[in-house]
Amino acid sequence: MNKSVEDSTYDTERIQILEGLEAVRKRPSMYIGSTDYHGLHHLVYEVVDNSIDEAMAGYCTTINVVLNDDGSVTVEDDGRGIPVGLHKKYKQDTLEIVLTKLHAGGKFDRKTYKVSGGLHGVGLSVVNALSEWLEVKIKRNGKVHLQRYERGFPVTPVNVVGDADDTGTTVCFKPDAQIFEETILNYEILSSRLREIAFLNRGLKISISEPKTQLTATYRFDGGIAEYVQYINRNKTCLHEKPIFIATERNGVSLELGMQYTDSYTENIHTFANNINTIEGGTHLIGFRAALTRTINDYAKKNNFMKGSDDSLSGEDVREGLTAVISVRLPEPQFEGQTKTKLGNSDMRGIVESAVGEKLFEFLMENPKIAQACISKAVLASQAREAARKARELTRRKGLLDIGNLPGKLADCSEKDPSKCELFLVEGDSAGGSAKQARDRRFQAILPLRGKILNVEKARLDKMLRNAEIRTIITALGTSIDAEFDISKARYHRICIMTDADVDGAHIRTLLLTFFFRHMEPLIRHGYMYIAQPPLYRVRKGKTERYVFSDKELSDLQQELGQGCDVQRYKGLGEMNADQLRETTMRLDTRILKRVTIDDAVEADNLFNLLMGDAVEPRRRFILEHAREVEVLDV
Repeated sequence: MNKSVEDSTYDTERIQILEGLEAVRKRPSMYIGSTDYHGLHHLVYEVVDNSIDEAMAGYCTTINVVLNDDGSVTVEDDGRGIPVGLHKKYKQDTLEIVLTKLHAGGKFDRKTYKVSGGLHGVGLSVVNALSEWLEVKIKRNGKVHLQRYERGFPVTPVNVVGDADDTGTTVCFKPDAQIFEETILNYEILSSRLREIAFLNRGLKISISEPKTQLTATYRFDGGIAEYVQYINRNKTCLHEKPIFIATERNGVSLELGMQYTDSYTENIHTFANNINTIEGGTHLIGFRAALTRTINDYAKKNNFMKGSDDSLSGEDVREGLTAVISVRLPEPQFEGQTKTKLGNSDMRGIVESAVGEKLFEFLMENPKIAQACISKAVLASQAREAARKARELTRRKGLLDIGNLPGKLADCSEKDPSKCELFLVEGDSAGGSAKQARDRRFQAILPLRGKILNVEKARLDKMLRNAEIRTIITALGTSIDAEFDISKARYHRICIMTDADVDGAHIRTLLLTFFFRHMEPLIRHGYMYIAQPPLYRVRKGKTERYVFSDKELSDLQQELGQGCDVQRYKGLGEMNADQLRETTMRLDTRILKRVTIDDAVEADNLFNLLMGDAVEPRRRFILEHAREVEVLDV
């Protein structure tokens, strides 16, 4: 090896200490998860979380968020205001310490904040480090204090700029384009999170506005979590009018639970810890599920709902059609992973299980009609589960769900590493034939689907498993579904839905996404799901041949090329030969794939229910409201 001395020297001079906020700018993903749009919006959440902590401590009633025209965002609250003045121990202004030192804040003792979402004291300093500039204005002790920072460094001292009649903190910052892939904040993403926070903090008023687009919303929910459940179920048929609501406090932990049964066939449970959306659940969810199953069974047996003494309802049975929101507040939350998506406190399981079990049994005893509706639903689910078990056994005996017996029409790839493999779900045998010729056999697999799969929004598991196309998809992916789902067994880490660019293709795409969202949701959450984007037109002029994907692109290209263009409209994938399909839709360096994500699980649930459920009137309203947004209409 002929490495230069300069390249190979490893001595004391090579050891670097990243001081203060320099470490944050060097490795931003360690602190905010990523530098894509998720990390960008996380900055706003960190600032808002500080205001929420003030609200949970009882000192803040109003939070205002403004997306400014210059790309900055302002977050204002009427809390106590961050302390200002010389810190006796560190001989530096306290405000500057909070803005520039990691792990500096008032959340380490339990006196200032009994509970908080910002656990590690890094929130505001990280936002400061990753902002092009930041200004903080503090109203406290009858004065207004102001300080400005640029990329984490103070460029002014803490100045008194006026008098104040009240208290509060205002933070205005502009995300740094040197750090983030994009710096445009999305109003809808922020609005949905602020709405969620308002539901979780009963009576707190939160507003968001974007003057440039004239978008504005104000959220305040005096009904809290019970009102949240009603909001989630607004387009569903509920089995009892008002949600079951439980609020209790044990061992320094406060718990709120809202739950309501609907006539749907899927469960819809959202969990929170100190206002943080624990999308991967955790010990509080485990405790709730255990309590629900045990309590429903105890009540059912005590009141002779079950025929045999050995009969019992499973967890899946008692959760069918259930919408629930669980919110816990605890002094020392332990979250698994930097992004705080799973609660790990072991004692929370027992606390939640005990509290929910006791309070829920009391409620059922006092409300026998609601109890009967809930348990009757679970009994029907149990009967369907038994039918589904028989359907599974039948299909397994026939080898239809056996991973060792892959579907005959699956053209598999030769690569065995799932992280390198792609599966294209292709509409129709004709397009499937072209795709098989167009693919790269090393890592691209093709599964042609015949016609439209079953609408799983309207079908129980037993009926779903009788659908040949759904069985084929389950077998090809290898993960199983629902409670048996195991993402580690996924045979492909990129699953691409490839349908025609017409109404039927859009319908098939929606049916497939409904199935994946309801029964294989982690595939979407972990970024495995994609939508392939075949072109709408091929444009030729002389020797020039271009493919375009929208009517606007077509118009722009026609203006660029001038008159005499030959335009071919593709109504289906089957109209393309293998070379065209490879070039436009399957080749790595030329294709367009759109990843399917879930930024707002509540709205995603509502949309699938609205589009694919039984209620006609909400669907009609949705179509009328969004008709003007249609870009391509096939008539």
